[in-house]
Amino acid sequence: MSQSITQTNFTGLQLINRGKVRDLYEVDDKLLMVATDRISAYDVIMNEPIPNKGRVLTKLSLFWFDLLADIIPHHLISADPDEYPAACAPYREELRGRSMLVKKAKPLPVECIVRGYISGSFWKAYQKDTTVCGFKLPEGLQESQKLPEVLFTPSTKAEQGLHDENISMTEMEKLVGKEETAQIADVCVRLYERAADYARSKGIIIADTKFELGWYDGKLMLIDEVLTPDSSRFWPEDEYAVGRGQASFDKQFLRDYLSTLEWDKTPPAPALPQEILDKTGARYLEALERITGTSL
Repeated sequence: MSQSITQTNFTGLQLINRGKVRDLYEVDDKLLMVATDRISAYDVIMNEPIPNKGRVLTKLSLFWFDLLADIIPHHLISADPDEYPAACAPYREELRGRSMLVKKAKPLPVECIVRGYISGSFWKAYQKDTTVCGFKLPEGLQESQKLPEVLFTPSTKAEQGLHDENISMTEMEKLVGKEETAQIADVCVRLYERAADYARSKGIIIADTKFELGWYDGKLMLIDEVLTPDSSRFWPEDEYAVGRGQASFDKQFLRDYLSTLEWDKTPPAPALPQEILDKTGARYLEALERITGTSL
């Protein structure tokens, strides 16, 4: 397996953003997205990498881009470093398997969240008020229950270290326009339904997910990563039960471990045992193998 990468520093390429997981470079009029093995919890980036995480995220995203391409265009140009511009050539081996050369779209100012089940922050909000994100939900829903219909629930994009805030469709219309909001919501629900049906055939429930969309040449485009354990709640169907939290293919082992510590969820991050890193990595890899039928 390839060596873990927590940060890239590609001299000669212009670094324009270092996110929680991805390093983003500008190459000519395109973008080079590099998925590192960084992992965050409670919006704090941990010090240790998760083995192969960036490669899993990239391979999953490539799979979904292909499966969903007839619903909306995506930003992928190539994931083969041999096809990247010459300036990337010195870094080909580091880029292999964990990078994408993409079109430079203008990201929407909102997060596009689609929910099929009630969980996480949505469940917490529902317990306080059955109207959540402008949707009037039935009384008596239980944690992890399937929602009566798939919901598009946008949120603001917070600066790193801060939390996104859920907003209503009406608030989103003020940010991106009424017709645009309707188009975005429709596309995102269709993407979710296609992906959820496929994943169910592989024994995985996609409880909710976050899509990133942007504008390119006046058209809506699917960008960033798509339907990975970092952006979605994947639940094993054979362990699913209404009325409680679910096992999931993501940071569960990490969060469970962190909850046992006397840590205030602010930097600096605590040191992580190798067992937690390995178990978390294995969960990501299992999601890839179940969904795509292939490994790294």
